[in-house]
Amino acid sequence: MDACRPPSTAVDGHCRLGTTDDRPARPPAQSRSAPIPVYDRGPMPVYLDHAATTPLRPEALEAMLPYLTEAFGNPSSAHAAGRRARAALDEAHERIAARLGAGPREIILTSGGTESINLALKGAAWAGKARGHRIVTSAVEHHAVGHSLAHLERYGFEIETVGVDRYGRVDPDEVEAALTDRTILVSIMLANNEVGTIQPIAEIARRVHARRGVLLHVDAVQAAAYLDIDVKALDVDLLSIGAHKFEGPKGVGALYLRAGTHIVAQQQGGSQERHRRAGTEDVAGAVGMAIALELACAERPASTARLVALRDRIRGVLTKLPGVELTGHPRQRLPNHCSVVVRDVDGSDVAMALDLRDVAISTGSACTSGSNEVSHVLAAMGYPDEEARGALRLTVGRTTTDDDVETALAAVGEVIESLRAGAPAAATAPAVAGGAG
Repeated sequence: MDACRPPSTAVDGHCRLGTTDDRPARPPAQSRSAPIPVYDRGPMPVYLDHAATTPLRPEALEAMLPYLTEAFGNPSSAHAAGRRARAALDEAHERIAARLGAGPREIILTSGGTESINLALKGAAWAGKARGHRIVTSAVEHHAVGHSLAHLERYGFEIETVGVDRYGRVDPDEVEAALTDRTILVSIMLANNEVGTIQPIAEIARRVHARRGVLLHVDAVQAAAYLDIDVKALDVDLLSIGAHKFEGPKGVGALYLRAGTHIVAQQQGGSQERHRRAGTEDVAGAVGMAIALELACAERPASTARLVALRDRIRGVLTKLPGVELTGHPRQRLPNHCSVVVRDVDGSDVAMALDLRDVAISTGSACTSGSNEVSHVLAAMGYPDEEARGALRLTVGRTTTDDDVETALAAVGEVIESLRAGAPAAATAPAVAGGAG
């Protein structure tokens, strides 16, 4: 019997899939492809939520395009197409490493900041389990850290959480006091995503490494775009970044792993990333991330002054409004980041009303947007629930203009006044061509 099934589909020794000798061939299917719908908001909105994500830089997109089209080879393949992809991937490792003060072999490409954090914490925890089971962190970490550690806690790891002051700063003395002979890992973020506070990582590292064998992981996802990062100067063992926070593509990130530091891989499969992270690498994403990081670092000296000026303009206007208080450290904070609490209003109501006016801001972490829970960051900083619900976060970026800021500030003031007066904020929104969608 012919190997093809059913037998009637064998013609001239070949299998004709989808037809039989006694059944007419099915007519060609109608194309079901259609353009992806575009959400039309009319005029370009004012975007002041760069802490959530940033627009993809044209230079990064241009560098990515060849690896999304003709140079599509798998970097693990030995043929010419694979070698071209491998060369691009190796160069991306080198460029990213150079901007972090690391070696190319110390960079592990991941699917983003969250995976980088998961790999760092879970990988280091399981690798060090024979030596101890205690992990120290802070009360204001991103959920990627908090939830990863909660997962580890279910498997017998002991999680010790140190508090912060009113500004969201971690005291290195408290970190040191939390260390014991059973401690194997400490995870403290470089800069907070909700309030922008910068942590004294170098001093924390000095205390941590006074204990032999204790590793320090740093979540630098929010900081990488705006702060100079040198992993050797900071003296960290693991450090996580995500490309879309510095105008790179979404879905790609990196983990710095100090040479000689052992982790247990968290996904199994191939031998990619030197057996530390299985799965075919996103070559285009890695290329885009490398270009975006290079440009962000090269432009930082000039861009920081402009971002600080825009941030301080926002801060100056908002904190003059009745019942508005700056959150986070007044000086040790990211240059693009302004966060406040507005008393007697709900921050979500303000953000929604501003969205109707084509002004995009947030109430805090985009990862918890829509949740009814009060920010764990503001709670740790001592804000009662009723005040924390009034949180607003306005973050600027390279593409933000002076006009954007002025438009947003005028709208914020009007919306807050309207909400406090009890009038529906939407009723005061100007008509927008094309509607709100």
